[in-house]
Amino acid sequence: MNRPALLLLAALTLSGCKHTPAPTQPPTQPIAAHPAPAVDPATAGSITGVVHFEGKAPARIAIDMSADPACALATEPNLTEQYIITNHKLANVYIYIKSGIPDATAPANTDPVLLDQKGCRYIPHVIALQQGGVVEFRNSDPTTHNIHTMPTQVGNDSVDLSETPMGKPQTEKFNAPEVMLPVRCNNHPWMSAFLNIAPNRYFAVTGTDGAFTLPDLPPGTYTLAAVHEKLGEQDIQITVPAKSTAKASFTFAIK
Repeated sequence: MNRPALLLLAALTLSGCKHTPAPTQPPTQPIAAHPAPAVDPATAGSITGVVHFEGKAPARIAIDMSADPACALATEPNLTEQYIITNHKLANVYIYIKSGIPDATAPANTDPVLLDQKGCRYIPHVIALQQGGVVEFRNSDPTTHNIHTMPTQVGNDSVDLSETPMGKPQTEKFNAPEVMLPVRCNNHPWMSAFLNIAPNRYFAVTGTDGAFTLPDLPPGTYTLAAVHEKLGEQDIQITVPAKSTAKASFTFAIK
């Protein structure tokens, strides 16, 4: 074989054996922890308030759970929970400091927030936790349930858990602020709850009296947000004086 042919054969052999390394994925970066700044107890204030509902309260409707015999045996009626209104006070409203204070991550020793499945509904209907915190999902029912979330914020993984009847609780961590993240049960389509992940430790969910309190705030001016699953969000500016309590009020209505 002449020299040019040998050179061509060698080139083809080397080309055929060439190893192309697989593209590397950048390593997943851990979520940075941001501890809350210290608050001087000598000057700390608070915010208290009430969420009102204006107009006629929508009637709550009984949910047909006969599709699952275990659910049909529930001792308490299961009613729709979109509007829980008592004496014109609105429950299940998520309250949080939206701006005016640095974001902070929940301390590592923070207790989990509980979301139970009992009577084939989620209890509570609305929960809140600080970013970096953990939710404990529990099934107190004699039937299999499912926890299914579809977050929209980077940092919160989608959850799709099967929970056996009265089985061992499971926990999930939520790393990024998110408002009214839906929770659904693939087995029981009427089941519905909402998670709220706050950017700081100043948050609350109203009860049937519509009331809330955010304690231990440094003096300052803040944007205070109130969010309802159906009625949307309202924001107000509020100033907390040193060693004082600022009063807040929200009023929602069906348009």
